[in-house]
Amino acid sequence: MKAAALVEIRGIASRDGAKARAAASELGLAKSYGSYEALLADPEIEAVYNPLPNHLHVPWTVKAMEAGKHVLCEKPVAMDAAEAERLLDARRRTGKLVAEAFMVRFHPQWRRVREIVASGGIGDLRGVSTQFCYNNPDPANVRNIADIGGGGLYDIGCYAVLSARFVFGAEPVRAACTIDRDPVFGTDRLVSGIVEFPGARHLAFTIGTQTAPVQRVAILGSKGRIELPLPFNPAPTAETRIVVDDARDLVGGGARVETFAPCDQYTLQGEAFARAVRGLAPLEWPIEDAIANMRVIDALFRAGRSGNFERI
Repeated sequence: MKAAALVEIRGIASRDGAKARAAASELGLAKSYGSYEALLADPEIEAVYNPLPNHLHVPWTVKAMEAGKHVLCEKPVAMDAAEAERLLDARRRTGKLVAEAFMVRFHPQWRRVREIVASGGIGDLRGVSTQFCYNNPDPANVRNIADIGGGGLYDIGCYAVLSARFVFGAEPVRAACTIDRDPVFGTDRLVSGIVEFPGARHLAFTIGTQTAPVQRVAILGSKGRIELPLPFNPAPTAETRIVVDDARDLVGGGARVETFAPCDQYTLQGEAFARAVRGLAPLEWPIEDAIANMRVIDALFRAGRSGNFERI
């Protein structure tokens, strides 16, 4: 974000003043704050990036907006859709911008994928297949603490849902899900789901927090397919590529590779949010989009409990 032309990172806050000072020194920031309240009380701060654990997203985002700050809040924006709707009320009351920080939507590879799909480049869009896994058994990691919003669906399942909604350009209608929970942590560590979109189109995904690392997305059309080898965490210093295949055979005889120059999707996200704050461009995905994503996650959790398809 420091590389964004329209962004100046002015300071960082922690509940521990010494940690805040150390972080500010390491990052070359002018200010540090020994509490979140102190940062929000600083009139020089125009906008806040909220990367706190998931259960603190809505409470501190609301406090920041009430303090007169715009907020870019990490995903998932809330613990459920009902909590996320509190941000709608905060926006009405304060007039401040609030958005969910899904950086992948700003990466050129995803913009190009959506362009190819919309132009009919792979025929009629039928389905999206996603795998997103890592192996993190650390009991002290926030992703493995159930009470503060840990678990796979919140952490990475949200990407599977978000990217499918992005490509389909539609909201899904129902979801089915199977969930395996860690017997000690209580968090969802392996989740497979099906999310149905209008027109009998599907997202099928598997995400895991204690499996071999993998990221893959395949977008399936009636006349071709697109594959993203590194859909969510491409290296900002390396070229990114997608594979577009006309599906003439199963060995890639009709495949072509499109490459994209190195870029940092977090920088692009920071610049886009800054343009919206400055009134130079509209906010492309307002908080209503984040609420819609949470509704799908809510349905997946319900489906995991019921064993049935659940309406969204």
